[in-house]
Amino acid sequence: MNLPTILDLIAEREATASQTANRLGEQITTLTAELAQIERELADLVTTRTTLRGLTAAEFTADDPTIASAPYQQILAILDTTATGMRAKDICIALGVEPSPKHVEGARAKLKRMVNRQILTEDKPGVFILAPKRT
Repeated sequence: MNLPTILDLIAEREATASQTANRLGEQITTLTAELAQIERELADLVTTRTTLRGLTAAEFTADDPTIASAPYQQILAILDTTATGMRAKDICIALGVEPSPKHVEGARAKLKRMVNRQILTEDKPGVFILAPKRT
């Protein structure tokens, strides 16, 4: 093998290595940007979880499963006046809230939470009533 052939082989190998290095550098840049985006999203999710836990901690007391916030207390006050139970739409009307689908669904979600905490019962689907007092 003569010197020009060896130099050509080295130049070829150098060009291939340079192309590979450039390709890997581009991949690193792309992956670094993606990693930064995912890390920001993770930080946002941690902040959101912390905020939601803080907000919901004020809604429910730890020792007593009764609902502490004003909207829940208003619902309980309305249900305390009826022995037959009420639907979410009727509760909205009694609260003076427009019975639009979003308000009715919001009320229904609160009612379902209170059923899960055994404050209300839903003997008939969609009809909520105060749960009997446990002794």
